[in-house]
Amino acid sequence: MLRYGRIGVGLATLALLTGLAAAPGSAAPAPLANNVLTYPTPGGTAVAVNDVIRASLRTGTNATFYSSATGTTGVKCAASTFSAKVLSNPAAPGTATESLTAQSFTSCTTNIVGTTGVQSVTVQNLPYATSVTSAGVVRISGTATAPIQSSVVLNSLLGPITCVYRTSTNSLTGTASNADNSITFTNQTLTKFSGPSLCFGTAYFSAAYSPVQDATKGNSPVYVN
Repeated sequence: MLRYGRIGVGLATLALLTGLAAAPGSAAPAPLANNVLTYPTPGGTAVAVNDVIRASLRTGTNATFYSSATGTTGVKCAASTFSAKVLSNPAAPGTATESLTAQSFTSCTTNIVGTTGVQSVTVQNLPYATSVTSAGVVRISGTATAPIQSSVVLNSLLGPITCVYRTSTNSLTGTASNADNSITFTNQTLTKFSGPSLCFGTAYFSAAYSPVQDATKGNSPVYVN
């Protein structure tokens, strides 16, 4: 269940830092990194391979699975988190890779006619391959044997029902921004794979995760360069 930012911010930071002279008797500052993922500033220290990246929903927002791109009927969750391990972090411009190892959705409610509550929303077949480009494009991909799949268990008037959804492209695409260290998914299309008629045929997934942090480095904010 990742553009963390604009390159212009990194260039401004670089210009500021390179204009500062080291104080007498002090060690010269370490050179800025030139990697796709850095912390705790744009152009800062390179995020290390095997570091764990984590984020929760932006404060005051929900993750939603709605029946249309513009409607409000479906399931919404007040809490969601993800965790990913960094696999590669090359020089910028480039593409960093990660493994999405965990994603959860909790505190969920439903307003689908005929349903009375949400038992669970579960992301299945983890881990998923994840990539982040210097342009801020985040892509999550499944495989033929482990496709991107989510299971939603709803309470209904006739008992619990299970709705299983997959993506037609076996991928999800989001956008990273340095403005608030966020990753945003907007109206990502999920198609019903199995479930009764109460499960709508298409679910549109939207969520904004912020701030994205390097948990291995004391929850330092992560930027894309």
